[in-house]
Amino acid sequence: MKVGLISDTHIPEATNSLWPHVFEMFEGVECILHAGDIYDLSIIDALHEIAPTYAARGNGDDGASGRNTQPDDDRLRDSWLLDLNGFKVGLTHYVPMPEMPPNLTVSNWIKRLYPDDQPDVLVYGDTHVEQINHFDGVLCVNPGSPTLPHNLNTQLGTIGFLDLSESKPTASIHQLTETGMMPFDWENSRRPW
Repeated sequence: MKVGLISDTHIPEATNSLWPHVFEMFEGVECILHAGDIYDLSIIDALHEIAPTYAARGNGDDGASGRNTQPDDDRLRDSWLLDLNGFKVGLTHYVPMPEMPPNLTVSNWIKRLYPDDQPDVLVYGDTHVEQINHFDGVLCVNPGSPTLPHNLNTQLGTIGFLDLSESKPTASIHQLTETGMMPFDWENSRRPW
């Protein structure tokens, strides 16, 4: 099972609409997870035309800083725990990154969000910085932002994919380019910003 990952689209603040590359790259995924700061549910509508889409309510979706509060929608929650191909996949907007021990740690945050059932994977956003980590056995993925990478100017950023086809979930981050996208070694790459 292939899942598309996206976060922090900030439409229409970042740009009027999401890059067409994103829709092209998500063709063929079985579902899409948006980790919040949508700003306009029309983005979820457009993504939902490609595949079922689940979205986390971000701090910018709740009326903060004079923005519009996003209306109630069955596809939008503060957090999700989804069963996808036998894996428990959590979706939320914020986790404490960077961590501030002893209390504000990713592991403590996961226990707070999912006290009864720890996820195998946690997809989050907020920082606009792409990241793949493991915390206490949980694969944690931030796909970054396709429109405002690293909170800089509007430009082509990143999206992610989650592969739930094997016995162990894997994730990848991809840089959007003028002609589509390219995978990269996010840990060792020099970013253009």
